[in-house]
Amino acid sequence: MSQHIPRKRFGQNFLEDQGVIGDIIYAINPRQDDVIVEIGPGLGALTQPLLAHLKHLHCVEIDRDIIARLEKRYSADRLTIHGIDALKFDFCTLGDKLRIVGNLPYNISSPLLFHLAEYNSRIVDMHFMLQKEVVDRMVAEPSTADYGRLSVMLQYRFYMEKVLDVPPEAFNPPPKVDSAVVRMIPLPKPTLACQHIGQLEQLVTQAFSQRRKTLRNNLKEWLDITDFEQLGINPGLRPENLSVEDFVRMTNYLSSRLEK
Repeated sequence: MSQHIPRKRFGQNFLEDQGVIGDIIYAINPRQDDVIVEIGPGLGALTQPLLAHLKHLHCVEIDRDIIARLEKRYSADRLTIHGIDALKFDFCTLGDKLRIVGNLPYNISSPLLFHLAEYNSRIVDMHFMLQKEVVDRMVAEPSTADYGRLSVMLQYRFYMEKVLDVPPEAFNPPPKVDSAVVRMIPLPKPTLACQHIGQLEQLVTQAFSQRRKTLRNNLKEWLDITDFEQLGINPGLRPENLSVEDFVRMTNYLSSRLEK
C-alpha cells in the first residue's frame, strides 16, 4: 500500500511511538462490547490495538484516501467508517453509552470539543490527544493563568484529567508543539444547573474578552454594582478568579431578571 502523505489542511500528524500507543490503550481500557468511536483514525495507530480488544469499532474520518486504506484493511463487520467531518457528525445515531477516542486535529480541537459536549448525556467517557496547551487550559483551576473560557464551559459538563504527556517525536511529521492525552467524564446533573447554556457561553466569552480587566469593566453592560452585591461577587476581581459555579450563578441571576 502506498505511503500516505499527511495533509496540512486536515491537521494530520500521525502517531507512531508504540510505547505511547500502548499507554493510551491502557488508559482507555477498552472492553469487547464497548461502543467506541474513534475520531480521525489516520493510519490506524489506535485503530488496530483497539480492535484487538473490541468486537466492533466505529470511526469518523474526513480524508477519502485514508477511508480507502481503512476499507481495504478492515472488514465492515469489524469497522464501520463514517466518512464525514466530525464537526458535522450526529453522534446520536450511534446510540448511547458511547466511548469516544482520538488524536484530534489541533486546528479544530476547541470547536470539536464544544460539539461533543452537546452529546454528554450519551457519553460514558472520552480520551483525546490534543495540543498540551489546550489540555492545560481544559483542566486549569481558577486563579491560574490557563483558566479561561474553555475551562469553564467544559468543566461545567465534564470531570477532566490529564493522563499522559506526549513529545513531538512520537509523531510523523513531528508537530511544533507538545501534546497530551486528556480523560473527560460527563458529570452527573449539577447541583446548580444553568438555566440557559447559551447565555452562560455568552457571559463567559464576554467576561474573558479582556483578561487583564476586572469583572466591573468586562461585564458593565450585563451587571452593575448592585447586581454584584446581590450575587456576593466582588466586581474588582478578574474573570479567572471566579469558579464555574460563580459563572452559573451570574447566568441564572440574569436569566431570572429577564423573565420578570
